[in-house]
Amino acid sequence: MLNRLEVDQAVFFAIAARGWQFVAGPVTIVLIGTYFSGEVQGYYYTFWSLIALQTVFDFSFQQVIVNFASHEWGRRGGGSRSGEQGDAVAAGEAVGPAVGPAVGTDVGDGREDSRLASLLRGSLGWYAIAAAAFFVIVGSAGTWFLGSGASSERITWKPGWWALVALTAVNFWTTPFLAVLEGCGRVRSIYQLQFARSFVGNWVVWLMIPLGAGLWVPAGAAAVRLLCEAVWIAGFHRRFFGRFLRRPVGERVDWFGEIWPFQWRVGVRGLLGMLNTLLINPVVFYYQGEVAAGRFGMTWQVLTSLQAACMSWIKTRTARFGVLVGNRDFAELDRIYFRLLKISLAFVTLGAATFLALIVFMQVADFRFADRLLPVWPAAMLGLAMVLLTFPESQWTYIHAHKRSPHLPLAIFGAVLNGLLVWGLGRAYGSVGVAAAYLGMIALFYLPLWTAVWWRCRIDWHRADPLATSEVADDQPGAALS
Repeated sequence: MLNRLEVDQAVFFAIAARGWQFVAGPVTIVLIGTYFSGEVQGYYYTFWSLIALQTVFDFSFQQVIVNFASHEWGRRGGGSRSGEQGDAVAAGEAVGPAVGPAVGTDVGDGREDSRLASLLRGSLGWYAIAAAAFFVIVGSAGTWFLGSGASSERITWKPGWWALVALTAVNFWTTPFLAVLEGCGRVRSIYQLQFARSFVGNWVVWLMIPLGAGLWVPAGAAAVRLLCEAVWIAGFHRRFFGRFLRRPVGERVDWFGEIWPFQWRVGVRGLLGMLNTLLINPVVFYYQGEVAAGRFGMTWQVLTSLQAACMSWIKTRTARFGVLVGNRDFAELDRIYFRLLKISLAFVTLGAATFLALIVFMQVADFRFADRLLPVWPAAMLGLAMVLLTFPESQWTYIHAHKRSPHLPLAIFGAVLNGLLVWGLGRAYGSVGVAAAYLGMIALFYLPLWTAVWWRCRIDWHRADPLATSEVADDQPGAALS
């Protein structure tokens, strides 16, 4: 049954990480409701909303690295091997004695190895600059913004805020390691890491809150994340990265000819996408105060975690999509994509309906913490938005696997319009206005428009390829996905 639901090990750990959040979430909510005042809860969730601005400094480069690495890995032969053991052998990492020269020497024994080394080393330089900029700009801007809160003089928030920013900046620099790892087919390991840091992080949060850590709790969670990733990179995948950290002496990636034309389009799209999500909770914080921001933030966190968990079926196949595109196997790409989309859509619909039913029950039963979540109608609008968002998000994963990002002017227009609607309706109607703006943009703009773009790109890009016309049974279990 799991095979027919396309649950391989990567999907299992991705869902396990999100599933753990749903198990752990109520515990965290109870602890926050018990030990945090409404004002501290508002600062807590606004901390996380501001820290998410690292997406701006990432400029969607992580996604670009995964796509480029998957194409090189497919040409190298890693995409045709079964399981991560085969990939480890191809990388000279796993079974048997160590293969290849010692760390620090040159890479020159293969075109793809040289290009992967060039990609990783260049990416680390980019992220070092971006992490420093993130620390200075977000740290300073966040200090100014949080200082505008009505409770800023009564609550000690600055030390915890700057500790969180510093730890996040260091963690941000490690992004290329995990992106290359995922692009080279080590998807199971990436989602094992996500599960591990989620599990350990929650226990640390649960210990810190009753001990009176207050707004130091986010910094504690960030420290756990950094520690887990350091262990994963330096411990479990030392040989793998040792191979690609050497100086490339063969063919190198042409940054301005190959990567930059794709990255700036994806980056601008991601940068403006900040108006879609990252500014939502600060808008509520600014116009309705800390308590309203806490309610919106908690509801938003549950629904976005649900949507992300259900997108795991598709997101864990990003590298696989890139390999199939690189090998021009479009029929298999479509078979996998459509099957996974059906599964993701079914689960996100079921999950959103269950969460809304829980909100209704809590409010009817006058449950103690019911007022820490949004009322039914704005929560229902956000739940429906998350269901519909599955379509455009999956379509852009499909499109970007081709190392292309078309129709940028439409994306810019949509992001600006969405930001204006969220700001305008949020200012006038609070949480209800923000939820209505978000749902309206997804249902009336993104869903129809990006579906048309995806369909046209798929037809135009695949039409001339002979592999694209082969027939594959729709109900065939996805053994190739495991």
